[in-house]
Amino acid sequence: MRDMRDMRGRQRWLLWGAYAAVLLAAPLLFPQAAALSILSQMGTAMVFALSYNMLLGQGGMLSFGHAVYSGLGAYVAIHALNLATAGSLPLPVSLVPLAGGLGGLFFGIVFGYLSTRKAGTGFAMITLGMVELVFASALMFPGFFGGEGGVSGNRVFGAPFLGISFGPQIEVYYLIAAWLFICTAAMYAFTRTPLGRILNAVRDNPERAEFIGYDPRRVRYLTLVLSAFFAGVSGGLAALNFEIVSAENVGAARSAGVLLASFIGGIGHFFGPLLGAIAGVFLTVVLSAWTKAWQLYLGAVFMLMVMFAPGGLAGMLLGLLGLLRQGWRGGIAACAVMLAWLACLGAAALLAFAGVALLVEMLYQRSLESADGSAVRLFGMTLDTVAVAPWLLALAAMAAGSGAFLQLRRAFLVRWQAPAGAQEECA
Repeated sequence: MRDMRDMRGRQRWLLWGAYAAVLLAAPLLFPQAAALSILSQMGTAMVFALSYNMLLGQGGMLSFGHAVYSGLGAYVAIHALNLATAGSLPLPVSLVPLAGGLGGLFFGIVFGYLSTRKAGTGFAMITLGMVELVFASALMFPGFFGGEGGVSGNRVFGAPFLGISFGPQIEVYYLIAAWLFICTAAMYAFTRTPLGRILNAVRDNPERAEFIGYDPRRVRYLTLVLSAFFAGVSGGLAALNFEIVSAENVGAARSAGVLLASFIGGIGHFFGPLLGAIAGVFLTVVLSAWTKAWQLYLGAVFMLMVMFAPGGLAGMLLGLLGLLRQGWRGGIAACAVMLAWLACLGAAALLAFAGVALLVEMLYQRSLESADGSAVRLFGMTLDTVAVAPWLLALAAMAAGSGAFLQLRRAFLVRWQAPAGAQEECA
């Protein structure tokens, strides 16, 4: 038993070390200015998604207004930054996210007292009304919210400390990475506390938790307050990154975005929101630069995840690792066959995706972009949407890829008898 605990302890330290190494090495792999900006947005989104998962994944509280705490924390942070710039507040730039966290904590204490009086659908509806209320207030009280133009700031002031001025994007990224690592460790530690444990019990069976002496409402309230603090930290990081905060930061769209990202990543796993935040930023920032139909792809990915992979990207990753481990135990030949099966499945999925993307982009060109002509360039080809051949090609690719994927997937599951959990993720 002790050897088992020692092994798990070493594995845990190895995972955290690898996590820190990835955060440190990411700018070395992607040194471009645009890439650093995207990495900074991913880091901010990771903190936000992890804070949201404290409510949904660990507490079963579906919130439609979590952006309230992040956005209000961002406003507090940008005002703190402006006070520091004016010399009225002795606050270093590196601690501005802490001001955002305290702002989120304060509003979590206020709004959480009301919203956590109900659970389930009642809680969700209260948070939906709350985000609309705060968004409307953002336009009614320009003194704090800055009106439609928002509140801007300047993160570069005073003399550089150890040569760090937070002017270059690389310095901002490492500040975000440091806060991301600290917040991740703190939120993981929360899951190991008695409050984190009883939160899972409240999520699964609140009546039984109350029977053994715990107040479910107080547990939900304390969790929401802590979650609001970390959401406020993410808002403070966003304020430093963009140097502007507007009403969009407290809007329903931002709350919906973190909900989608958490589901795509996998709310049943602690590190799932990290993957979901990366995918969410990629779909909203990178994909939107390639195609104007990016929201359609985002919605389709979310629907496919809910229908076929409720465990999200994290569940799929764990299932894949389980399959590879199973193949490895069978020897090198069995592992090679396993990889060949996975390669075939991936090729079939890519073919189906290519067919769907062709159809979507041609339909988009015919409907909303028809003023620019009938030709559209995709996958290195120029296709005329007036001709019949491109449509037949897209339909054939989609049908062939989908049919091959379904057949291969069924045979694959039967052949390898996926381990417990993996079948649920892949089914």
